[in-house]
Amino acid sequence: MAVLILSAPFQTIREVIARWWSDFTLQTRLMAVATLVVSLAMSGLTFWAVNAIQQDARMNDTRFGQDLGLLLAANVAPLIAEDNLTELARFSGRFYSSTSSVRYMLYADKNGKIFFGIPFSEAERQNSLTIQRRIQLPESYAKNSEVPFVRQHLTPNGEVADVFVPLNQQGKYLGVLAIGINPNPTVVASSNLTRDVTVAVFISIWALVILGAVFNALTITKPIKELLVGVKNIAAGNFKQRIEKPLGGELSELISNFNYMAERLESYEEQNIEELTAEKAKLETLVSTIADGAVLLDTNLQVILVNPTARRIFGWEERNLVGENVLHHLPSAVTVEITRPLYRVAEDKTATESQEYSHAEYSGSEDAEALSHLREGGEFRITLEQPHKRTVRILLTKVLNQYREGIKGIAMTVQDITREVELNQAKSQFISNVSHELRTPLFNIKSFIETLYEYGESLTQQERQEFLETTNHETDRLTRLVNDVVDLSRLESSKTYHFAAVDLAQLTEQTLRSHHLNARDKGITLNQEVEADLPAVQGNYDLLLQVFANLVGNSLKFTESGGEVTIRAYLLEEHQVYEAIPRVRVAVSDTGMGIDLEDQQAIFDRFFRVENQVHTLEGTGLGLSIVKNIIEKHHSTVHLATEVGVGTTFWFDLPIEQKQATSSSPTAESSSVTDTDSPDKTIKN
Repeated sequence: MAVLILSAPFQTIREVIARWWSDFTLQTRLMAVATLVVSLAMSGLTFWAVNAIQQDARMNDTRFGQDLGLLLAANVAPLIAEDNLTELARFSGRFYSSTSSVRYMLYADKNGKIFFGIPFSEAERQNSLTIQRRIQLPESYAKNSEVPFVRQHLTPNGEVADVFVPLNQQGKYLGVLAIGINPNPTVVASSNLTRDVTVAVFISIWALVILGAVFNALTITKPIKELLVGVKNIAAGNFKQRIEKPLGGELSELISNFNYMAERLESYEEQNIEELTAEKAKLETLVSTIADGAVLLDTNLQVILVNPTARRIFGWEERNLVGENVLHHLPSAVTVEITRPLYRVAEDKTATESQEYSHAEYSGSEDAEALSHLREGGEFRITLEQPHKRTVRILLTKVLNQYREGIKGIAMTVQDITREVELNQAKSQFISNVSHELRTPLFNIKSFIETLYEYGESLTQQERQEFLETTNHETDRLTRLVNDVVDLSRLESSKTYHFAAVDLAQLTEQTLRSHHLNARDKGITLNQEVEADLPAVQGNYDLLLQVFANLVGNSLKFTESGGEVTIRAYLLEEHQVYEAIPRVRVAVSDTGMGIDLEDQQAIFDRFFRVENQVHTLEGTGLGLSIVKNIIEKHHSTVHLATEVGVGTTFWFDLPIEQKQATSSSPTAESSSVTDTDSPDKTIKN
């Protein structure tokens, strides 16, 4: 447990040092390692020199001790042989006093018992309690050796060289002389000074290295790292980055400029964000209010923006498509048509590559030419069945970057051209019908006039009269066709009409008179069922007369001999009226062939004729369109009730004229077309 407790602080210190070391740059680490190596090398060299000096000093001390021991032994050996200890003591004292290098002098007999020593000596008198001192000779000491034995040992007072010199007199071994030699003080002081200086230099170097590393970490490395992090944040778009400045110097100036740059960038960013937000709001408002559908895609065909018109056209009202692949949500008909073009536009190939690819993949020159232009976009016309049938035009446009060198996305423009297609079809049908209807009377007129011109004198008066009557009839027929077109054009324009009180009984009488002869010739009975004392309605007399004429004319046209055509008018009861103003219902019924269900939806369209495939009846297909427009001018709606083989009824409601009622347009001029013989063959049965 104690080991664990002690190891925890060391572990913490090691982690701190490791974290501190990791904060240094590679250059700083290399400098620290180089400094360590150089300092260790210099320190090692210095210690080697000190050791060499000390070793040389020891050798000198050894030689000095040997010489001194031999000299002293030669002088004291006769005295010891004579047992003249007094003279020995006097001579040794003088020698010890005159030589500072000698630390001690000991004399021992051949048994190793010390009998005299300086600075220590045995007492002259000894008793049984006296402790005898002996010298412990080294194992390598040789009694008969002529060379003194020298050894070095360390004492509390410093290092001492021990010299053991055998005492021999005339070949007789008398004992041993032990001398302690102090090392040379000058050499010792020099070596100690060198050692101390070396240690001090080594410590100073590392103190400077550590202080430099700390200074570098605090004033250079840390700010540079923070500056590096700040630059990365600026590059990532974080312009709020700021760095604390060090004490001074070029680095402080650099960081000050960096902070100033960050402030300017942040200011520019805020300004740009405000401008971009405003422009984005304008763009979104514009895109959301345009009549065409707009879908913006990225290069991965994922939806970035879609406006309400496109949502309505494709039935995306309840879907969140942003970030979704557009091909997963488009109607199948659209997906089939534009999948490949979308990918080709997104690939951003060169025009040459696109053209080569298109020629390689498509055998038709028109298809190849179309695909070669898909680099810039494309146009497609597609018919949709869901959510309801309509025709759309889809335009693909490549969105390029500011340098126009790379694609940023694809813009899909969706236009609902259903009305345009219908108008084109109606125009084509009208041209076909009118050209057919005009060709016949024109041909007849031309033929009869040419006959009268070339053979007029040879013709009888009756024949000339018949030719002129036929020509007049064909001219009337042409007039009716032209009047129908003019009437419909006038009704669909912004022209306004004056409304006043209209007597429906009078309208009915005039209509029946106009069609009486035609009905009699076809064997059809004309009836009127107008309620007695019927109040006048608010409307335009001439326009309503044209409505009656067209409806009755159509009924006569599509009713076989023996049938009936009836005009009804009656006041609606209160529970049948959905508005506060009372209304009169007008209905024209026949017992004709009826209208098929498939034709009932288009019966009021312009230029539509029931017998389109069998052109046996006259007309341009405008009669019921004129009726519909006139009734709508009267703020009402014409309705249809029919059954094939039973008959057809057209009916509408008109408001009763009120004394306080005002005309719908006081400045409007009255206008009508009263061509009662203008039947519409497209219309009713």
